[in-house]
Amino acid sequence: MQPTSRLRDPLARSTLIKMGARIAVVIALTTFFSYLHMLHTLRTEALAHLEQHVTERAQSEQAIFRLAEDNHVFIKRVLEERIRALGPEDLGPRFDRLFVRMADGSVRSRPEGFDGTKTVGLFVPQGVKVDEDMRRRLLASYDVLTSYGPAFHVRFANTFITLPEGPIVIYWPEHPTWIHDTTPGFMVTQQVYFSTSLLENNPERRTLWSEVYTDDVSGKSMSTSTTPLDLDGRHAASISQDVMLEELMARTINDHLPGAYNLLFRDDGTPIVQPPPRMDGGHLRNIIERVKTRPPGESVLKLPEQDEYLAVARLLGPGWNLVTVLPAHVVSQPALLAARYVLVLGILSLVLELAIMAWVLRRQITRPLSTFTQATDRIASGEFQVELDTSRNDELGQLAHSFQCMVDEVQRREKALREANESLEQRVEERTRELKDVHRQLVQSARRAGMAEIATNVLHNVGNVLNSVYTAAQLARERMTNMRLEHVSRVASMLQENQGDIGAFLSQDERGKNVLPFLGKLGQNLLEERKEIATLLDDVGRYTEHIGDIVKVQQNYARTPRVQEPVHLEALVEDALRINAAGLTRHQVKVVRQLEALPPVLTDKHKALMILVNLVSNAKYAMDGVPPVERILTVKMERTPTGLVRIQVHDNGMGIAPEMLTRIFQYGFTTREEGHGFGLHSSALAAQELGGSLTVHSEGPGLGATFTLELPYASAQQVA
Repeated sequence: MQPTSRLRDPLARSTLIKMGARIAVVIALTTFFSYLHMLHTLRTEALAHLEQHVTERAQSEQAIFRLAEDNHVFIKRVLEERIRALGPEDLGPRFDRLFVRMADGSVRSRPEGFDGTKTVGLFVPQGVKVDEDMRRRLLASYDVLTSYGPAFHVRFANTFITLPEGPIVIYWPEHPTWIHDTTPGFMVTQQVYFSTSLLENNPERRTLWSEVYTDDVSGKSMSTSTTPLDLDGRHAASISQDVMLEELMARTINDHLPGAYNLLFRDDGTPIVQPPPRMDGGHLRNIIERVKTRPPGESVLKLPEQDEYLAVARLLGPGWNLVTVLPAHVVSQPALLAARYVLVLGILSLVLELAIMAWVLRRQITRPLSTFTQATDRIASGEFQVELDTSRNDELGQLAHSFQCMVDEVQRREKALREANESLEQRVEERTRELKDVHRQLVQSARRAGMAEIATNVLHNVGNVLNSVYTAAQLARERMTNMRLEHVSRVASMLQENQGDIGAFLSQDERGKNVLPFLGKLGQNLLEERKEIATLLDDVGRYTEHIGDIVKVQQNYARTPRVQEPVHLEALVEDALRINAAGLTRHQVKVVRQLEALPPVLTDKHKALMILVNLVSNAKYAMDGVPPVERILTVKMERTPTGLVRIQVHDNGMGIAPEMLTRIFQYGFTTREEGHGFGLHSSALAAQELGGSLTVHSEGPGLGATFTLELPYASAQQVA
């Protein structure tokens, strides 16, 4: 039944589906790996930017705290010098001129003419006795702040000096009436910042920062840096400057990276700046705990519980922790967006590519296959004159060329094989007659000369080679007989039946899928058959030549030695195995080669070959009592340290009894019923004539035997 034309499309459709699926997988993988790469790149850049941002912010914010500490060092030195420089005569009148005891019992700057925006103010709480020493310290503080307070005001809101008894001298232009607004009983010693100057809280007498507090008079949130001044072993005064936190808080809350937010807290977890309203207490505790437990020197941390990144910097001075929190989704969103663009572009490219492929398949595949169908029809009808488009440089062009060459070659080889078969049979018969004549002549010659040993040896070796000649001829005949050329007609008939839709048949039908491979294998098989038959004929010629050389060798035993020639011993061993190949195959013997590569050696090639042929043949028969699967013949060739070439032929056959080892090379000795007892004898004599030796070793009956041929190692290159 002819397939309908609708079946021509599935080849293109299935190809498009398969290619589309593969390209889609590639696009998906490309998108996935692009996303991972971009995510890694963006994360690395974001974390580096995050670390740089928090480091720069920390350096900027801590500048004011470091400056306060430097200011205190200067004020402390100047104040000490001023206290020691004031004499008693300057204390009373000047103090009374600048300050007055008020009705509430406190001492303050005189109201008349006092301008707090330009002048330093003083406040002494009620109940505090002002003696000469206190006047000296207060006036010295007044003088120092008058001289340097305006300069410090450029960076600091105020600068003030407190005495441990409770008085305070202050310069605060933004709150000029602070000293007059203070209640009479206001005690500086009860304020948060003053405790940092006490000896029990500050034994090193260094600058310390107070916790954040709200000033009772001004109502401002601030943190105060305080440095104690000790004179003659006692606490004389404390130098302080306030840092207003309104601007710091505003910068902490508002100045942050896109999508991130900032936190500022003490080491004990107390927030300096209130966290965002959306943050719960557990979230804040996780951040504080992660910062506390971070390894030294690590400034960028991962917070897996909230999927966030933390960048930590410590503000030198107050010892606060500035933390910038960056949610992980801020980093992953750009990578995901870019991956989407890659995916969309990939899908558009896929659609365009599939459209182009569909057009190309219809033009480049379907139409040429129709031409093949027509050519197959003509071949099936017996018309071998087909013309296909062989100008294409693709697979279809190669197929057309191979198809046309196959048709021509099949016709030519069929005729050539028929002629070769007839010629081969004739040549085998002629060679067989020639060999029989040579054999007969050799026997007659041996009898006439009285050399029965030589004649027997000739017959033995010629018989070995004749077996190989006969085997090669039989194999060639079998090759010719087994060639099945009828398959070509079957393929033509099959193509004729499916010519209506040859494309679908070749691509979808189980039989059609095997047509093109079969045609290729058929052509290759014909080439291999011709090569095998030619090889067998070459073997017949080589075996025949060897028979003639055997005769010449035996004829020369009683005369002068043969002229030595360069011989590749490895190839010689292979020739001996090839001569015995038919017998080894028939006896199911497995051959193991262990041949060392050696340069050509000067020796008598045909004598050495005769020895090896006899040894391999004897080893083959020695394994008749061994199961076929266990029959192993090992041939080993190596160079000895004593300057010889050693060739060993080992079998795992019947072995040799110890009492027979001394008789194995005697003329006429044999252990086989059909043996003659002159093969090993003649081989031993030939080995001696070559300047070497032939020995045997066996562990006993059933343990196999090893025959060792040693020849002088005379390299042809060295002799030349």
